[in-house]
Amino acid sequence: MENHNSSFSNLKSYLRALSDTPNRLARRAGSVSTSFEETSRVRARSGGDMKRSLRWYDLVGFGVGGMVGAGVFVTSGRASRLCAGPAVVLSYAIAGFCALLSAFCYTEFAVDMPVAGGAFSYIRITFGEFLAFLTGANLIIDYVLSNAAVARSFTGYLCTALGIESKLKITVSGLPKGFNEIDVVAVLVVLALTVIICYSTRESSMLNMVLTALHLVFIVFVIVIGFTRGETKNFTKAGDQNHASGFFPFGASGVFNGAAMVYLSYIGYDAVSTMAEEVRNPVKDIPAGVSGSVILVTVLYCLMAASMSMLLPYDMIDPDAPFSGAFMGSDGWRWVSNVIGVGAAFGILTSLLVAMLGQARYMCVIGRSSVVPAWFAKVHPKTSTPVNASVFLGICTAAIALFTDLQILLNLVSIGTLFVFYMVANAVIYKRYVSVGVTNPWPTLSFLFCFSLTAILFTLLWQFAPPGKPKAFMLGACTAIAIAVVQIFHYMVRQAQKPEFWGVPLMPWIPSISIFLNIFLLGSLDRPSYVRFGFFSGLAVLVYVFYSVHASFDAEEDGSLSQKSIELVKESIESQDHTLKV
Repeated sequence: MENHNSSFSNLKSYLRALSDTPNRLARRAGSVSTSFEETSRVRARSGGDMKRSLRWYDLVGFGVGGMVGAGVFVTSGRASRLCAGPAVVLSYAIAGFCALLSAFCYTEFAVDMPVAGGAFSYIRITFGEFLAFLTGANLIIDYVLSNAAVARSFTGYLCTALGIESKLKITVSGLPKGFNEIDVVAVLVVLALTVIICYSTRESSMLNMVLTALHLVFIVFVIVIGFTRGETKNFTKAGDQNHASGFFPFGASGVFNGAAMVYLSYIGYDAVSTMAEEVRNPVKDIPAGVSGSVILVTVLYCLMAASMSMLLPYDMIDPDAPFSGAFMGSDGWRWVSNVIGVGAAFGILTSLLVAMLGQARYMCVIGRSSVVPAWFAKVHPKTSTPVNASVFLGICTAAIALFTDLQILLNLVSIGTLFVFYMVANAVIYKRYVSVGVTNPWPTLSFLFCFSLTAILFTLLWQFAPPGKPKAFMLGACTAIAIAVVQIFHYMVRQAQKPEFWGVPLMPWIPSISIFLNIFLLGSLDRPSYVRFGFFSGLAVLVYVFYSVHASFDAEEDGSLSQKSIELVKESIESQDHTLKV
């Protein structure tokens, strides 16, 4: 904590620091780090090193475990009944393609800079400290809230698996509605997993492998039951003759709206990138682990969607319990709903385990950058894990899971994660085409701004313009403009640097498509989501202005953090060039 003494030693020092806030913001907010700095000097601030014990199959296990939670048992039903009909299979394929594009962007950064910081570190070396902090803060909030929601849902699925009607939650009449159901089971699950992730990452991987394997057995069981007991006619016929029939009852727009709804089922692969610091061979293991997990999950989701569509006509599917609901009314098959509850319970444990591993590593690296107390950055010398960050976030998650209703938590999640995916896609383009202090960044920044603006216009037209030929024409025009903008940028601006080991192919097309699709998916969220996102982002800005910028300024002054960005980058480039020559 020594680096905080000059600004936080007493009230007078802090008030003096506040009076100097504009100067410190100008100096620190846009300051960037480098890959070399993040993997050496910054990482050393944790004290001990995280043990490199993971291989590609561990990452695939973490990716599958993180993505395939209980949510797929619900989102598939809602997407089919309300948006896409039997074409929900294509919705999952499109959403998987979008996830794979984002995964490519994460992979390039993780291979080039194998540290535990994930998106926070990626934004910090491109767009600077302030945007990195804003990104990291939203990630931590999303992780804690979503983990609390997932932990509470475990109790419900546990009741289903045991076949008991009574709830395991305690209702307290004196508390306001939405906060009056005490869930002790959720708290115990969170605390138990916190102990496990503190003990060892390798043992956490082994536990995840076992739970994921059990979960996949139940998923395969559901798929087989659907294909053997279902009927192919349900792909094209509605249960009610008054409802639209065919494979596309809601048209092409319904398929894309369904993709926006089910995309959240793919969130979780980003946590795998935070394991990069603990991977034995990042160059080979990370691309195989991240991309392999997304592809495998996409295949599973498409098969599950096809199985569900064969069991019942789309207009008879229960949007809240599509699989178990299909068997509840069948004599002799009600036991299948209990089996689904068991599978969902295993899925909850795996997704919760992976997410808690990810959130602790994000907090650890944010602590290394001095924008939060360095206490969070410490890696325990015996366990080689970020114990402080794991325990703190585990307690926060357990406290929220104890009393906050599931639906309230779910409404707070998703927008922040999509925002982070959007930022990482922008960052990978910026990293390729801009070398700080060497090339002019404005052509690249102008391209990113114009392309994002075009994607926003397309999304607004898709959401609010009345259907008809004018809408189709305007959407086609926006698409043509977006393609033209990318093509012009591709031919006029040369890449400033290319990755040494692994890079996103077809640059800048793939990250540009990822940017476009993430904006489109952001447009599918409701207005309250944006209000809450604005609230939490505003809160993060206040924390940065009143604490983080002063802490990082002090760290720079005493030498814990590097000097101004341009000088740092030039030194790093010269160091790397010298190493290559030698």
